[in-house]
Amino acid sequence: MVALMLAAVAATCARAQLDEKFYSESCPSVEDVVRREMVRALSLAPSLAGPLLRMHFHDCFVRGCDGSVLLDSANKTAEKDAQPNQTLRGFGFVERVKAAVEKACPDTVSCADVLALIARDAVWLSKGPFWTVPLGRRDGSVSISNETDALPPPTSNFTVLTQLFAAVNLDAKDLVVLSAGHTIGTSHCFSFSDRLYNFTGMENPSDIDPTLEPQYMMRLKSKCASLNDNTTLVEMDPGSFKTFDTDYFKLVSKRRGLFHSDGALLTDPFTRAYVQRHATGAFKEEFFADFAASMIKMGNANPLTGSQGEIRKKCSVVNH
Repeated sequence: MVALMLAAVAATCARAQLDEKFYSESCPSVEDVVRREMVRALSLAPSLAGPLLRMHFHDCFVRGCDGSVLLDSANKTAEKDAQPNQTLRGFGFVERVKAAVEKACPDTVSCADVLALIARDAVWLSKGPFWTVPLGRRDGSVSISNETDALPPPTSNFTVLTQLFAAVNLDAKDLVVLSAGHTIGTSHCFSFSDRLYNFTGMENPSDIDPTLEPQYMMRLKSKCASLNDNTTLVEMDPGSFKTFDTDYFKLVSKRRGLFHSDGALLTDPFTRAYVQRHATGAFKEEFFADFAASMIKMGNANPLTGSQGEIRKKCSVVNH
């Protein structure tokens, strides 16, 4: 009897683990289906890669990687309605990919897994690393805007960043590695304009972040004319914002990181050393391996597995 109980527990644990071959029998074509949609989309709009990667981050930091960031709410109280997520792009595209997956394998692949595959392909198709994504996540049914406090704000200092990363089992190395996701994509001015006009709360043109390199600061001011600019987009990695590379580290090492959170990486000895090593550009393969490992680690953040959650038919609504 004890042996049978132990066997049952072992089987339950095995089911609860994410597995790279989770869909090998139930939906062997899932990665091909997702990649076909990704290639088509990024050939038309390569700037979508950054937002799709960001969406996966924002999903995993709140309630784990459960697709909750994708849910709509009638009264606008879901995660996607919260201030940090109002600049997310690509929800319609995720639905299109999910529809293609549903056509190939009905009621089989979760939106959380679709989003994890989309994020991987967003990086790889932007000339970044490829990694095999562990799969088997289930979709959550709860999405609460107030819980987005778990997302690391771009205004964070190093202490806040490490606390928020630790909450999803990510350490200082994961922090500096995953911050380099900022090598692709753009940002609205309001995400960093306090560094240009309101660093200490004085709200005037001389109230600047002294850690920001002066020439870069002036360039940013020429693009973001005021603290109230809510529409202008700025490249996070100027000159190569559509290419996943190590240029992010070069910028941060020169005090040209766009966000306060980027600059914060220079305030800790470990993360500063990592930035400086990879700012040389001589260790691209090492960084790519680190990024892949940290993405897998983040993707393992508190997933729903086994009989937990559900497999949504549409990513924006629960099944029942």
